[in-house]
Amino acid sequence: MTHKIAILGASGYTGAELVRLIAEHPNMEIAALAAERKAGMTIAQVFPHLRHMDLPDLCKISEIDFSRIDLCFCALPHKTSQEVISALPKDLKIIDLSADFRLTDPDEYEKWYGNPHSALEQQEEAVYGLTEFYRDEIRGARLVAGTGCNAATGQYVLRPLVSAGVIDLDDIVLDLKCAVSGAGRSPKENLLHAELSEGTNAYAVGGTHRHLGEFDQEFSKLAGRTVHVQFTPHLIPANRGILATTYVKGDPNSVYETLAKAYADEPFIQMLPMGETPSTHHVRGSNFCHIGVVADRIERRAIVIAALDNLTKGSSGQALQNANLMLGEIETRGLMMAPLFP
Repeated sequence: MTHKIAILGASGYTGAELVRLIAEHPNMEIAALAAERKAGMTIAQVFPHLRHMDLPDLCKISEIDFSRIDLCFCALPHKTSQEVISALPKDLKIIDLSADFRLTDPDEYEKWYGNPHSALEQQEEAVYGLTEFYRDEIRGARLVAGTGCNAATGQYVLRPLVSAGVIDLDDIVLDLKCAVSGAGRSPKENLLHAELSEGTNAYAVGGTHRHLGEFDQEFSKLAGRTVHVQFTPHLIPANRGILATTYVKGDPNSVYETLAKAYADEPFIQMLPMGETPSTHHVRGSNFCHIGVVADRIERRAIVIAALDNLTKGSSGQALQNANLMLGEIETRGLMMAPLFP
């Protein structure tokens, strides 16, 4: 069976990544590509690296016949996404890559994103899209909310540790480095080459980053009490990749064993040998996440480091992994490509 796929917001980075992945999926066909401001253009005009693919021209969302679509990826900005999704057919399977349906509490959404939620009915039915921990719910979902790329990386490190109670929940420090594509494709002054290259900087310092809403929601739910991590993201002059260095209080061997047990059967989460650390170079362009644990020189403290590609495992690859589940496909189908190196 071939599943007909639509991608809304196909002219952005996550849209291009979805095209790259889905075009090679044996049981999926891209039937519609929407990009409002680039409607009428070919994919080659927008993304020359995809010119070899036989794909439909970009169109407006209103031009798509959704009765022909089995699943729709929505790669639009937050706020826009909820407005679009609320108008789509109620029986259409949707995976949203924006932030609009990640937070279950409407008040929390307004707190972190600055405006009231306008699609509360859809927000109530949305399933959080961190595949490894919501697999059963995703299989039966109509609407799946993809995680933030930073939030996914931090959760791969911390969720098993929070659940097992092997770390001090009041002493968690997450230092994260994210490549520039995480900020999207829209032109911004601070992302110009001359502004970004040959340097790095922290941003959203002191607890203002929006992905903290996801950490608060998910870790507190796991622990049965409020859990707040100390989180500082940094922008690095690289195109792809996230490196999350997490400092926790707990026995390093217990930390390692807990993570190794949690991910023993997971195809995309790779635990490195104790003491080995991952690199974004080794996951680039792939759906893999590498995790390493090192014992700190301070007794009963561990350093846990995770690396993933923010556009693949952190966003579009995660979305395809979820789509496979929703459509009854093998979860890994179309996603087992090796990382690009060097």
